[in-house]
Amino acid sequence: MTKFNGFDEAFFQFFIDLKEHNTREWLAANKQRYDRQVIEPILDFIEDIAESLEKISPCFIANPKKHGGSMFRIYRDVRFAKDKRPYKDNAAIQFRHMNGRDAHAPGFYVHLEPGNIRYGGGVWMPASRQIKSIRQSIDNDRAGWSRVRNNKKLNAMFGELRGDRLKRPPRGYDADHPHIEDLKRKSFFLMHGATTTKAARRDFLTDVINGFKAASPLMRFLCKAVDVPY
Repeated sequence: MTKFNGFDEAFFQFFIDLKEHNTREWLAANKQRYDRQVIEPILDFIEDIAESLEKISPCFIANPKKHGGSMFRIYRDVRFAKDKRPYKDNAAIQFRHMNGRDAHAPGFYVHLEPGNIRYGGGVWMPASRQIKSIRQSIDNDRAGWSRVRNNKKLNAMFGELRGDRLKRPPRGYDADHPHIEDLKRKSFFLMHGATTTKAARRDFLTDVINGFKAASPLMRFLCKAVDVPY
C-alpha cells in the first residue's frame, strides 16, 4: 500500500512563506506545519520509491529517516556565507550510492522548490581523484561514452548533459579530442523539469522513476569510472 499522495499546494506554500520569514523564530512557530506539510510527504515518497529504485540499481539507498536519511536537512551552512539566512527555501532528496559518503558521489536527486522542480542523476563537483578517473574513463572508452551521449531515451528525457566546464582542456588532453567539451566538465549530471501540477499527483513518483531509468546509462558509466558497482 502506497503512502505518497503527491506534493500538494500546502507543501510549496510552506517554502513560499519560509522565503519571506526566514528566521529561527518563524520556523519554531511553524514546526508542526513543517513536520506535517513537508517532512511527512517527503518521507512517504522516499519509502514508496525504494522498491522501484532497487530494481534500477540495488546500490542506491532510499532511507526514509527524518535525520540522516535521503532527505537533505533544511539548515543552510552559513559559516563562510555572506547570506546568513538559516534555512533553505527548498526541499531536496538524494538517493546516495551505498559506497558514497557525501553528495559528491554518483547519486539520484530530486529538487522541490516553488517554480523549480526537477529530478535526475549524476555526480556534482567530484573530488580531484574522481574527476580524473571519469575523464580517464571517457578517454579510454570513447565508444562507450558516445553510446551514453547518443542514448535516445536519455536525450529525450533530459536533453543536454549539465555541468560547469573548465575554460581550457584539462592537463593531458588535446583540444581536438572528440569528447573535449565533456572532458572539460567539473560535474556530470542530468535534470528533468516538472510542474507543480505534476508534482502534486500520486504518479509523480512514477515520473521520477522513469527519469532515473532514463539516466541509467550515465549513472552506470560514472559508477564504473569511479570503481563502484551499479
